[in-house]
Amino acid sequence: MSKSSDLRPRPSLPGRVPLASRGLVAAVSALLAIVAVSDLFAVFAGVRIHMLTGSDDALAAAPQQELAGAYSLYEKAGTLQVTTYLACAVLFVVWFFQMRRTTGLLAPDRFRNRPGWAIGAWLIPLANLWMPYRIAVDMWTASTPLPDEGVPSRTSIWPVNLWWALFVSSNLFARYAASRYDNAETLAQIRSAVVQYVAADLLSAVAAAAAIYFALRLTAMQRLKAS
Repeated sequence: MSKSSDLRPRPSLPGRVPLASRGLVAAVSALLAIVAVSDLFAVFAGVRIHMLTGSDDALAAAPQQELAGAYSLYEKAGTLQVTTYLACAVLFVVWFFQMRRTTGLLAPDRFRNRPGWAIGAWLIPLANLWMPYRIAVDMWTASTPLPDEGVPSRTSIWPVNLWWALFVSSNLFARYAASRYDNAETLAQIRSAVVQYVAADLLSAVAAAAAIYFALRLTAMQRLKAS
């Protein structure tokens, strides 16, 4: 070994890296699962309304009490969705910030912004459609294994892309469906809006499942690299 190679700088990790709490990622995953269940419950309530109002004959045959119960169930499903979504959003952002802070210790040169942006990026209109994704990509690449005998380690970022694509599309579609439902004046418009709501809820449930996989995989990658 030459003298010059002895002096060549080598990448190093801090001796003790404070990792994200296992309990926190478990709680986030559990809440995401609850969000998915609430979405599927809303799908059931929406399908029930659509079946009761699927045609003029079905509407005429359905008892008014049954129709009122179906709409009441649909409203309760919506309330449950909002409640679980808000609780999950708060805890997810806490986990996201903690992951950014701890992952930054593993590879500080991989990040474009300071850790505080892991919270602020979600709060800025329009920017929140892109900035959290960039931070997630940075965390993902920073958590990739160290090079093995000089060969760079590559890890596909498809879980990040899948989660973010589903998350953004489900939220945008849900807002569109909500505006159609609120502005519906005829029975045909209500039916159409309910169908769109059902599609948005299904997309949201899949997005929650993708978020669980992303969170668990990123946490595992971080712990593996730190070890």
